[in-house]
Amino acid sequence: MMENKDLEAEIHPLKSEEGKAQPSQEAGVEKKQASGKVVTYTRVSPWRTAAFFLSLFSCLFTVLLLSFILPCPIRQRSEKTWRRDYNVAVTYDFLALEDVNMDKVQDVLFLYKGAHSDGEASNHSCGDVGLDTPCAFAVAASGTNGALLWQRPIAQDVTLTQCAIPQLGATASPGCLVAGEPRTLTAFDPQTGETRWTGPISFGANASMLRPFLETPDADGDGARDLLFFAREDDEIKSSIHSGKTGQQIGSKGSLGLRGDVGYVLHVTKSGAYYVVFHSASFLYGYSLKDLYDSMTGTISELKKDPSWEKMIHNVTHRLPVLSSRVIQFLVKLPVEGGENLLVVKSDGCDLLDGEKLVPLWTLNATGIMREPILGYYKPDMPAIALEDGAGNRRKILIVDSSSGSLLWSCPLKSDPRTPRSATLQTADHRSAFFFWGSEQLASANGTEPSDLQSLYMFHPTFPTTLLELANVTDNIVAFEAVLFERSRHACYVLLTGPPAGAGPGPVTLLKRKVKEDILTSRVVQLGQEEPEGDKAIRDRFYRMRYRSPA
Repeated sequence: MMENKDLEAEIHPLKSEEGKAQPSQEAGVEKKQASGKVVTYTRVSPWRTAAFFLSLFSCLFTVLLLSFILPCPIRQRSEKTWRRDYNVAVTYDFLALEDVNMDKVQDVLFLYKGAHSDGEASNHSCGDVGLDTPCAFAVAASGTNGALLWQRPIAQDVTLTQCAIPQLGATASPGCLVAGEPRTLTAFDPQTGETRWTGPISFGANASMLRPFLETPDADGDGARDLLFFAREDDEIKSSIHSGKTGQQIGSKGSLGLRGDVGYVLHVTKSGAYYVVFHSASFLYGYSLKDLYDSMTGTISELKKDPSWEKMIHNVTHRLPVLSSRVIQFLVKLPVEGGENLLVVKSDGCDLLDGEKLVPLWTLNATGIMREPILGYYKPDMPAIALEDGAGNRRKILIVDSSSGSLLWSCPLKSDPRTPRSATLQTADHRSAFFFWGSEQLASANGTEPSDLQSLYMFHPTFPTTLLELANVTDNIVAFEAVLFERSRHACYVLLTGPPAGAGPGPVTLLKRKVKEDILTSRVVQLGQEEPEGDKAIRDRFYRMRYRSPA
């Protein structure tokens, strides 16, 4: 059979080639058909593209249409200035900032004591919460226009108030705490004014509570930070720990063995150990937070001790090896990389102590420091300390380099004991704008007595020989704050004026003013050599100044 096939192939060779060519021809037909399909697809492609773009434009048109139809939330424009007035009242040295109505503008919290509430956003009277009339009210005023956001009677009278306390009442948002009469602690929500908890003050009726309240690690394991209080009771300093969640006292009162006037800070070493550092007379005293906890609660806490600090603290008197030549007036923590140093402010100067070894890093001599220092930036990103040095109604504003103690700037100003403390706002060039209060005239050699008129001055390091006099006030200033009402913008200052301490009821006013508006009408004060720029150019430079919120 194979031989016959081979023979046939030799006789008819073309027949064999035709057989092989047949599939090739069929493949060609398929290729043509496939080619025909491609051509057909190419003809359909523009229609599909058109349909795609038509649907895309339809979606965009719908979105744009809805954006015009649906109303967008209208953000209320912040007023340049506003005020709230109370005719017969007294007020307290307390101002706090909180975004109460969540409009990204800071609102103002303050306290006043009066017979009646405003009635605009409060139907609560003193009698509604079991208080006699008059009583103290906590108030939240809108930062945009001063409108009343909420108001609540908080205590019969107020001794101390502190806000921005984390985890107060075991909530995510910080809270405010009032120590008031009759001998109660009241924690309230700054956004609503609602009470989170109340509890009795654990000190005796004749005790005077001290400030500040210290926020400490959780001692009772309830998941919230706790509060450490100090009070002067029968001339002796006592301590007490309360739960930040419920306000209940943890353990019993403690006695520190200190007497007289004291001040204190909660210092954290680089090893993570907590120490309460007191100043009394010309000495410093150190108390381990672990020892205070253990003695008051009768338990052994998991807090740390720092071996180097334990060696420095006297085991009986708790005295630290720091002796001042004069009475210590203030103790201030200065943040540094990886820890904090301690600024010891005496009547005749300052000593900056290393936060680990308590050795002096520098010393500054002065005539008499009148108020607690404030911190700012004179050089870009270089912390500086602003001090008020002087005696009587004559003083100097000193700005000192915190790293070396060298004097960077000074200016003489007249003042009196009613003058509010200074303030700072950080600017976009990584410096600070400084705000000082003084009399209506700069101090001069003739020793003219200051009048009741107090002036607010603004200073920026880029103009070292210039001040701007922003405002003049004759009312008694109870509290003052420089504030950025919005993130890195809307620089303002807030004034709370009212009767002096110990005086009877009278007019109380809460006032907000925008710094830029006061710059336009400010008076340029030249210190010594005049700036080459004219007054208008200087005001324009201050007006265009940009600010930044702390990180």
